[in-house]
Amino acid sequence: MAYSDTLVVDHIKQTHRTELLSEREKHLIGLAVTMTRGCQVCTRNRVEQARSIGLTDDELNALIAVTAAVNSGVTAATARVAFGMLEEEQAGECGDVCSVDPQ
Repeated sequence: MAYSDTLVVDHIKQTHRTELLSEREKHLIGLAVTMTRGCQVCTRNRVEQARSIGLTDDELNALIAVTAAVNSGVTAATARVAFGMLEEEQAGECGDVCSVDPQ
């Protein structure tokens, strides 16, 4: 069966339906997510969309700085917990996705 992105597209449409966030806020959140996911094409498209609704490069660079800081905090916290698990000799399985032994 061929890949279908229908489910993904439906989720994206759903996120834009909320009236609790402004379009500006939705664009900022979307851009932050695409940057942390590491998709350069999506990030480029999000930057273009953000500019089209009037966000300035100064605002976008401020978002980049905050996103990088938050993401580095998550990275540091994850590593800290992992080291703690080693010290307490805790083990867990997270499956093939996280395997350090590529097959």
